[in-house]
Amino acid sequence: MTALTFDISGTSTVPFSRLVRMEWRKMVDTRAGFWLLLITGGLLALVFAVILLVTALASDVRTTATDWLNILTIPVAMLVPVLAITIVTQEWSQRTAMVTFALEPNRLRIVMAKLVAVLALGFATILLAFVLGMLGNVLGASIGGYDVTWNVTGRTLAWALVIQVLYLLMGFGFGLLLLSSPAAVAIYYVYVWILEGGVILPGIMFGLWLAFGWAQAIFPWISMRLSILPFALDSGDVHSLHDSGVELHTGAPGAARIVTSVLLWVGIPLVVGTWRMLRTEVK
Repeated sequence: MTALTFDISGTSTVPFSRLVRMEWRKMVDTRAGFWLLLITGGLLALVFAVILLVTALASDVRTTATDWLNILTIPVAMLVPVLAITIVTQEWSQRTAMVTFALEPNRLRIVMAKLVAVLALGFATILLAFVLGMLGNVLGASIGGYDVTWNVTGRTLAWALVIQVLYLLMGFGFGLLLLSSPAAVAIYYVYVWILEGGVILPGIMFGLWLAFGWAQAIFPWISMRLSILPFALDSGDVHSLHDSGVELHTGAPGAARIVTSVLLWVGIPLVVGTWRMLRTEVK
């Protein structure tokens, strides 16, 4: 009996753009992804409405473009990285990894497609928050009866974008490293919202950093927000912190702190997590 053989050496690989579209659909065209995006949009609308309401009711409240940007990026940093986590972990929790890797055996291409889809969603949501912030700045000034303040500099906007992208990459790295949605989401929230803190509620490390000299020497090496803070603040905030006794590091020392903290929370999870995903047995 003659054995049949198939020569597939000339078969073209799946286009990378198709892989990205596939991962994008996995991320947004599911019940979890749909509701998470809907909740994110709802929180943005709610925060937008609350700020306008406060501006209308309190005559002494005046919001600037920077205020709007800082506040409206909170829902983005809170929820969008969860999608960056689930785009990786859903393959293993829902047992679809075998199908995915059968259609595209090169796992590294899958990881890169997921990463591109995550970054595209991140940029889209950040852009939405920025546009809403600029619109709210105009409406708030009109309702409150004060002049519009456009104090968002290119540096402020760039660092805000960098911070949001780093948090997305951190969530993505945690997902790769742990391959478990609950564990990755829990670690992300503990670090970002309890240890570091946000714009409204300061975290544990931020509070200790303000209060103690030893924390100012140690925490910027392990906290992305604290390492970036000296570069992202405007001159008025820098002088205010200097007057309160807080030491800020810029230049080469400050850059070294940024590199170290980013390697700790983004670089290592991404590298080790990618290595784990490439070698984990599909069951």
